[in-house]
Amino acid sequence: MTAPATNKLRVLILTDEGLVPDRPRTKLKGRQAEVRKTEYDVLGGLQRLGHDVYCVGAGSDLGVVSRAIARRKPKIVFNLAEGRPELPFSDHHVVGYLELRNQKYTGCNPRGLMVARDKALTKMVLAYHRIRTPRFAVVAQRRKVSIPRRLRFPLFVKSLSAEGSEAISQASLVPDPDKLAERITFVHEKADATAWGTIFIEGREIYVGVLGNELLTVLPAWELTMRKLTDGTPMIATDRAKWNPRYQKRIGLKSGPAALPPRTATELERLSKRIYRLLGLSGYARLDYRLDGSGRFHLLEANPNPQIARDEDFAEAAKHSGLAYEELLQKLLTLGLGYRPRA
Repeated sequence: MTAPATNKLRVLILTDEGLVPDRPRTKLKGRQAEVRKTEYDVLGGLQRLGHDVYCVGAGSDLGVVSRAIARRKPKIVFNLAEGRPELPFSDHHVVGYLELRNQKYTGCNPRGLMVARDKALTKMVLAYHRIRTPRFAVVAQRRKVSIPRRLRFPLFVKSLSAEGSEAISQASLVPDPDKLAERITFVHEKADATAWGTIFIEGREIYVGVLGNELLTVLPAWELTMRKLTDGTPMIATDRAKWNPRYQKRIGLKSGPAALPPRTATELERLSKRIYRLLGLSGYARLDYRLDGSGRFHLLEANPNPQIARDEDFAEAAKHSGLAYEELLQKLLTLGLGYRPRA
C-alpha cells in the first residue's frame, strides 16, 4: 500500500455536475459505474494518501465552485470537469476561472485545452509544423457536404466535439460519397454536432501518456488490440468497444505495453514531447497515434486531462513504468502546485 503523502493538502475535486461521487459505489451498475469510475478512483486514492478531500460539481453556475473554494479554501483543485454537454470545448472556461482566482489546479491550462479540444485546429497547428496527421475536412451543420478531392476513400466520419467514442461505429468508416453524405447527416442530426471526415490510416493503435509542465516525462507506449475481429473488419475504437463489456470480450479487446523496436520507441518519445509543447499542453495528456505499415506515426488526437481511472490506459502505463496509482495522483498534484500561467 502506498504511504500517505508527507504534506497533507486540502483538495477540492471538481467534477462535471452529474458525476459527483455522492453515493456508495456499490450501487452503481453498468454504464453508470463505468462513466463514474474516474471520480471514485481519484477520491479514494487521494483519501488513501491522507489528503483532506471534498467534491463539487461544475455546471452552468460557477457560483457553486466559487462558494466551495471560499468555504473550503483548498490548496489545490483536482480538476476532472470536462464541461457542459450542450457547450463543447467549455472546459477551458472553468480552468480560466480558476486562474482568474489565482487558484492552483491539476491538469491542462486553458489555452492548451482550447487548442487540443478543437481537433481540426490541432491538425492545422501540427500540419504547419510538418507533423503527420490524417488529412481532413470539416462539415458544419446546415452546410452543403463538400469534400476536397485530395481526400481519398475510405474516410472516417465522426463528431468534431464528442469525446469517449460517442456516436462512433463501424458505419463511421465510409467507402464512397453516398455513404459519406449519409454518415455526415447522421452526425448532424443524431449527435447534433459538426462533422468531420479524415483519411483512415490502417495500422496499429498506439497511445502515449505525457506528464509535465516544462520538464516532460513520457510513459511507456500502450497499444489497443482487438484479437478476435473477423478478417477484413477494420480496427476502430467504437462506442461499443469502449463501453460494452460483452462486446469487448467478443472482439478480444485488450490493451497493454506496445512492442516497439528501441529506435522506434525513442522516435515516438521525442515526437510526443514535441507535439505536447507545440500544442501548449501542461499537467498531463494522452496522445493517440496510428502506426502504419511503413513504420510512420500519425497523430489522431491529443487528449489533455484524459481518463485516469485506476484501470484506464494512462494509469496502467504509469504503473508499468513503476508509478503506483496513488503516486500518480500525488505527481499530478505536485505538477499543479508547480504550474505558473504564462503571459
